[in-house]
Amino acid sequence: MAAESCEEMSGNGVPEESPAMDVTEAAPPPPEALEENGGAASTPEGPTEPDDYSTGLEAASEQGDLPADFERLWKAAHDNPQDFPNWTDLLQYCEHEGHTAAYRRALEAFLARYPLCYGYWKKFVDLERRDGDNDKAEEVCIRGLQAIPLSVDLWIHYINLLLGTLDMNLPDSAVRIRSVFENGVASCGLDFHSDRLWDLYVEWEKEHGNVKNAAAVLDRALRVPTQLYSTHYDKFKAHLNNNPPKDVLPSEEYEELRATCRQSQKAKRAEQAQEADEERPPGEEEPATPEGTDSEELMQKIRDQVLLRRDKVYQDNEGEVRKRWNYEDAIKRPYFHVRPLDRLQLRAWHSYLDWEIAELNKDTRESSQDPNQESTEESEITTQRQDSPAVQGDHRVRILFERCLIACALYEEFWTRYIQYLEPQSVQETRAVYRRACQVHLPNKPNIHMQWATFEERHGDLNEARRVLEALEKARPGLAVVRIRRAALERRAGRLDQSEALLREAVAESKERPTLHAFYSIKLARLLLKVARNPDGARTVLQEALEISPDNDKLHLNLLDLESSAEPGASPEAVQECVTRALAAPLTPQTKLLLSQRGLQFTEEYSNSIKSVLSVYEAHQKLLDELGGTKREAENGDEDPEKTSKTDDSSSAAAAAAAAAPASSASHVPITTPPPPVMATDPSAQAGYGAYSSWYQQPQYGGYGGYGYQNAWNYNQSYYPPS
Repeated sequence: MAAESCEEMSGNGVPEESPAMDVTEAAPPPPEALEENGGAASTPEGPTEPDDYSTGLEAASEQGDLPADFERLWKAAHDNPQDFPNWTDLLQYCEHEGHTAAYRRALEAFLARYPLCYGYWKKFVDLERRDGDNDKAEEVCIRGLQAIPLSVDLWIHYINLLLGTLDMNLPDSAVRIRSVFENGVASCGLDFHSDRLWDLYVEWEKEHGNVKNAAAVLDRALRVPTQLYSTHYDKFKAHLNNNPPKDVLPSEEYEELRATCRQSQKAKRAEQAQEADEERPPGEEEPATPEGTDSEELMQKIRDQVLLRRDKVYQDNEGEVRKRWNYEDAIKRPYFHVRPLDRLQLRAWHSYLDWEIAELNKDTRESSQDPNQESTEESEITTQRQDSPAVQGDHRVRILFERCLIACALYEEFWTRYIQYLEPQSVQETRAVYRRACQVHLPNKPNIHMQWATFEERHGDLNEARRVLEALEKARPGLAVVRIRRAALERRAGRLDQSEALLREAVAESKERPTLHAFYSIKLARLLLKVARNPDGARTVLQEALEISPDNDKLHLNLLDLESSAEPGASPEAVQECVTRALAAPLTPQTKLLLSQRGLQFTEEYSNSIKSVLSVYEAHQKLLDELGGTKREAENGDEDPEKTSKTDDSSSAAAAAAAAAPASSASHVPITTPPPPVMATDPSAQAGYGAYSSWYQQPQYGGYGGYGYQNAWNYNQSYYPPS
C-alpha cells in the first residue's frame, strides 16, 4: 500500500475511507500499457525541479485566485521536497479548500516524487471525475497503474471507473472491461493479497451471464497461492452445483468426462440388465432408454469427477500457501512509507526473497533433468517452456521483488539485488529497473547511479553512461568521486583531452577548498605523467597546488616521487629542491624526516659524487638532531617491551656468535661496511657515513631494498577529501 498522511492512515497503513484494503503494490506492468518487468512506458523524470514548482504555481494562479495559505505551504514543500509532512499538509489544505486547480497542481508535484502512494492516485482520479472530465480521470488512473501496477486497490478503482462511465449496452464495453480485468490479474494476480480482484472478476462475469467465463476465472484462481485460497474452491464448487456442467466446463473437458461417465454408466446398466433378465418373466422386453439424453445421475457423476480433479489442484495450492504463510505473516508493512523499516522487516524481506529464489533454482534443476523433454517436438518444447515450473517460478520471483520494492523503495540494497537477479536475463529489463531506481526513488544516492553508469559502459552505451554521471553531479555538486568517475570514463573511451579538461575544471573550481584542490591536483598530475606522458605538465600542476597548500604532505610526496622517477634520468638537483621546499614548509616533524630520508636514499643510489652524498647526509643528520628528540620519544613510547627484550636478546646472541667466529672469517668485510679511508678525507666524516650506511638499512627506517614508500599517488587508498 502507498503511504498516506498520518491523519488519513489507520494503524496498518490503510486509508480509513476504505478499511477493506489490505495489501498490494507494484510488480510487472499491464501487458498493453507498460514495458517489461515493471518499467513504465513513460517513466517519471524523478523529483520535480524548482523551475517546475514555480511554473506550477504560476499556472495555478492563472486558473483562479489561490487559497490564502497555498503559496506558503507550496513554498515549504518546494524548499524541502524531502520532508513528507510538508506535502501532506499542502494536500490536506487543498482538499479542504476545494480548489480544483491548486489541488491538481499539488497532486501532480507530489506524485512525481512519491508515485507509490496509491491512495493519492485515487484521490486524483476522483478529483478529475468530480470536475466532469472522465477522460482525464481515466488518464490519471492509467498513469497510476504504470507507476504501481501491483496495487489491487488501484486496479479495482480503475475498473469501477470504467463501469460507471462506459455504456454497457455497447458490445465493445464488455470486451474492454474484460481486457482490463485480464491486465489486472496478469499484473498483480499472483500477489498473495489479490483475492478481491479475482472475486470481482468472477462476480462481473456472473452478472453478465457468462457462466463458463466465471468458472474459467475461478479455475485459474484455484492455482494461485493467495491468502483466501480456500474461498475460491468453495465458490467453484457452489458454481458447479448451481449450473449444468455443460454450461460451466470447457467443451473439451465436458465431452471427455461425459464420454467416460456414460461408458461407466453403460457398463453398470449392462450388469444390472443381465441380473434383471434372469428375473424377468418370459416374453417381457427390457424398457427402452432414450438415446442422447443425459440423466441427472450422469450430471452428478460428471460433477464428482470434476471435483476429484480440482481437489488435487486445491491440495497442491494449499501446500504452496503453507510454504509462504510464515514469510507473509512476518511482513508487517507491505505498503510504501517514508518512515524507516526496522531490521526485522528488512530481514523478513531478504529471507522471503532467498526462499523464493531457492525454489526457482530447485524447479530449474528438476526441469533440466526431465528425460521426456528431449523427445518432445519443437513446438511442444516451446509450449512446455512457457508453462514450465521454472518460468512460473521466475515470474513469482519478479512479483516478490516488485512487492518488496514498494515497502523498501528507499533502500538501495533491494534495488541492487533485483538488478543482480535481472541482468543475466535481460539488459533492457535491467536498464528499466535502474531508471526507476535512480530517476524516481533514489535520485540522491550516488552509489546506485555510479553502478548504472558502469552498467551502461559495460554494455557499450557510453553516451548514456555520461548522461547518468552528469545528472548525478548536477544533483550532488562537489562530490569528488563522481568527477573522478567521469574523467576515468572519458580516458577509457580514448578521449584523453576531455578527461584532462574535467580534472582541470575541478582543480580550478576547488581553489577555495585546499584539501579538495590538492586531491584533484594529484589526480590530474597522475593523468599527465602516467597516461599523457607529460611530466612537465604534471610538475607544474603539483607546484601550483603547493602554492595554495604548502602544508599538504601528499603534494610534497607526489612531487618528490615525480622528480625521483623522471625519465630518461632523474635530476639530483630537482630532488633536493623538493626536499628543501618540504623542509621549509609547515609540515610535521615525521613528514620532514620521511622526505629527507627519501632524498638521502635517492642521492645514495643515483649520485655520481661522494661529496654530494656526504653533503646530503650531513644535512639529514642535522635535521635528526633538530627533530630527532621528538621522533625518538615517539618511537620509544610505541615500542613493545617484549619486542625490545627480544631485540636485545637477538643482538646479544649475534654479538656472541660474532665473537665465537673463526679468525679467518674476521677478515671478511660485510657489504654494509664503509669503504676504507681515502687520503685527504676527514676521518670523522668517514665514520659518520659508515654509521649512516648501516643505519639506513634498519627496518624501522624503511630498509635499503624497500623504502617503505607509501603509495605516492594514493590510487588504491581511497583518498577522498573530507566533506
